Amino acid sequence: MNNKTYMKLNDTSISSMGIGKFFKDDNKGPINSLDFTKDGTLLITASDDESIHLYNVDTGDLQTTIRSKKYGVDLVRFTHNNNSIICVSKNSWDESLRYLSLHDNRYLRYFKGHRNKVVSLSMSPKSDTFISGSLDDTIRMWDLRTNVCQGLLRRNGRPSISFDPEGLIIATAVSVNTIKLYDMRNYDKGPFSSFIVDHPTPVEWTTMKFSNDGKYILLSTKENAIFLIDSFSGEKKQLYTSFVNDNQSVIESSFTPDAQYVLSGSEDGTVHVWKTMTGEEVSVWGGHSSTVGCVQWNPRSMMAATACDTLGFWIPGNSNNNTQDQQNSNNSLEN
Repeated sequence: MNNKTYMKLNDTSISSMGIGKFFKDDNKGPINSLDFTKDGTLLITASDDESIHLYNVDTGDLQTTIRSKKYGVDLVRFTHNNNSIICVSKNSWDESLRYLSLHDNRYLRYFKGHRNKVVSLSMSPKSDTFISGSLDDTIRMWDLRTNVCQGLLRRNGRPSISFDPEGLIIATAVSVNTIKLYDMRNYDKGPFSSFIVDHPTPVEWTTMKFSNDGKYILLSTKENAIFLIDSFSGEKKQLYTSFVNDNQSVIESSFTPDAQYVLSGSEDGTVHVWKTMTGEEVSVWGGHSSTVGCVQWNPRSMMAATACDTLGFWIPGNSNNNTQDQQNSNNSLEN
């Protein structure tokens, strides 16, 4: 793609974002998750068709395809090494997490302990530690260097979890609108802070993310509601609702790297972008033909990736390409 544009984000640049390329033939089922490397040069996706795809962001090319027919694949996260990932099984008979080398398609380690589906996964930004949250009402801490579980938290309900940007705090959200913060070094002493999120009805959290400055937490739900929470006070700062989630889909939301904007997918195939603090909707990107469940902004360059059963790369100055018929061809990326 070779689109290393470090221009400052503003309403104009956000509104100019358009499709640089659609990858319509790579997956035969919905894409479950995606993740960028820290340097933004590579993107990994996991699909319902039991495939993992590795893309070169600079060239816009599919670099590697790995099949996982035995386990299936749901969530994927890069480690600190661009050549390895943590992946979560999709099937119902194996709830292990797997440490996979992309270089030679070899499992380096298995992490076993969960007894139900793993629905949340977060890699520490500073160490080899990662955490997983499962429908078995547990959150487990792991280290890439050993398959022995390093710690266990019991929480009732579907957990959403995330490390803060310094890797010192674990944030957890479960049902009854509660967020709890744990010191990674003293998690066994219980949370050092707990918040009750102000909302008239109970909500089921699906994804949780910190802003890069650590000041805010973004919480997606199975409703058409995304919460912006002050990570220090627990105050609800904003609620984003102008997207479609009528069928309780798991739809990812994300901050831009400067935390000035929030992005989310939608069941109608669009991507919505709001100003973080005011909640003003700045732009709606069209182009997908079904529910956009995965949305992330590249951490190092002016591009975003979104996915339904196709993967889209978005770049500035291409807003005229935002139509559903873009899915009929794999367009070349524009520099």
